[in-house]
Amino acid sequence: MDSVPGFEGGFPCCLEFRGSFYGRPVYQIVDPLPLVGHIAFGVIDRGTNVLQVRPTTVCQHSCIFCSVDAGPRSITRASEFIVEPRWLVRWAVEAARFKGGGVEALLDGVGEPLSHPQILSIIRGLKDSGYIARVAVETHGGFLSRRLALELEKAGLDRINLSVDAVDKGLARSLVGVEWYDVERILDTAAWILENTSIDVVLTPVVIPGFNELEVKALIEWARRRGARRKSGWPTGVLIQKYEVHKYGRKIRGVREWGWSRFYTWLRRLEREAKYRLIVEPEELGFEKRPSLEKPYRVGDKVKVIVVGPGWHWGETLAMDFKQYRVIAIVGDKDLKPSQKLSVVIVRDTDNIYVANA
Repeated sequence: MDSVPGFEGGFPCCLEFRGSFYGRPVYQIVDPLPLVGHIAFGVIDRGTNVLQVRPTTVCQHSCIFCSVDAGPRSITRASEFIVEPRWLVRWAVEAARFKGGGVEALLDGVGEPLSHPQILSIIRGLKDSGYIARVAVETHGGFLSRRLALELEKAGLDRINLSVDAVDKGLARSLVGVEWYDVERILDTAAWILENTSIDVVLTPVVIPGFNELEVKALIEWARRRGARRKSGWPTGVLIQKYEVHKYGRKIRGVREWGWSRFYTWLRRLEREAKYRLIVEPEELGFEKRPSLEKPYRVGDKVKVIVVGPGWHWGETLAMDFKQYRVIAIVGDKDLKPSQKLSVVIVRDTDNIYVANA
């Protein structure tokens, strides 16, 4: 496979050009690009026993509320990425080993995890490592089928967090933003998965004021009737998310974002009306504090890096430190060249995710 044009010389190339997605180049990330440090791909550690493992940025949905502007309609993305399976598993397993094992790997991200062409290999590698006790995937369900479910079960998947936001076919299609989305088929498949495999299903809808509050009630009834969450032993099968506006996300015209107080007031009222548990503590879902991965850099640090490729968003460039500890996103419209070495200043370091100015 060809490397990114212009990135062949001077330093091992970390990206392989894989084609295009709605006009955006798609690159596969390979050794030696570190897989801790970027929000869009790799491994994210937030100091618990759950690791977010992000295999791809590619998404075939175009949800009108998407917080990361994913899918065919994206206007903020310059590039898309997928991660080479063995390289991703290696980083995730090393992080799990550091935490003492027995962790959960949650395959989520700024894309649709099930769109990764080797998602089964990733799940199998994680589960077979001996350090990862559970593997879950966050999905809108567009790719789900009975056949895929059986393959996911065989690979070792434990749970599907299903991001379905309405049971009404037309509304669901409108929210997801693509004509081919069929929520009836997806929920039928999810029901079959609950009845015929060892995989659990938990619904994770986003509540959008003025759009789908009543639909959430119908989803609760689906979860109650189908026995969602019973295999995980969780106190709920529905984890409702709040619609939020983000810098690089989509904003729905005419919709005002709820504050957290109003959101929880609504949740408590819905709990009473539906007679179904909706508000739970992280500990009830198996979350526990664990040591965080080493944080080699802090805000204000000057770090020597080498440019490795184009960034995820316009005005962003990917780089890594000389020791190959972390990937760093350099922001700004600097005309940085392939394999260029320079010093940058870290301006963000939260959760080992690094943004820098050149």
